[in-house]
Amino acid sequence: MNLEKEKREEAILLFLKKLDYLTREQLQNLHDLGKKRNAQKVLSNMEGVSSFTNDRKHVYYLNKTGREKVGATKVRKKTAMINHYLMRNDLYIALGRPSTWKNEMKITIPHTKISIISDSIFVSNKIHHFVEVDFKQSMTKNTAKIKRYRQLYEFNPNFVLIWITTTPYKKKKILSLCEGLNVQVYHWDDIK
Repeated sequence: MNLEKEKREEAILLFLKKLDYLTREQLQNLHDLGKKRNAQKVLSNMEGVSSFTNDRKHVYYLNKTGREKVGATKVRKKTAMINHYLMRNDLYIALGRPSTWKNEMKITIPHTKISIISDSIFVSNKIHHFVEVDFKQSMTKNTAKIKRYRQLYEFNPNFVLIWITTTPYKKKKILSLCEGLNVQVYHWDDIK
């Protein structure tokens, strides 16, 4: 295997370690894999990845060989929550691939028992950004999470809350519930 091919494969494996699951289209975008046919060829020849089909899209994740190559500890398999991950990854790409991006991070408000598990966190221009993914979450659960972010805001208002959701109605409702917070809400179809 030539050095360039090895570097590309390692980069793909590292992105799968960081983002858990990626579609062929997302991998094409992240790694400049060219057209569909070339991307399929590259990915099918990699021994460190496995795939499944979701909504007629190939979704890739690290298999045992891939995890061993990049020191990943999380075991990923086919999951019913796949759209949650894919939405988050589309947002990661749309936001310019923040270098400090971390998934599933716990935020604790000091001197309280209040904590939030944010779907993703990143820092940009010294400001924390908290990402929430709403694929099929109930508005009751979204409202409860927004309430905890409001409590965080009272403690430290220097953050941006970013939501991604699936319907114009939910986008409008989340914007309304977040009034007074520094918030951005994206509709998944607008960033795919």
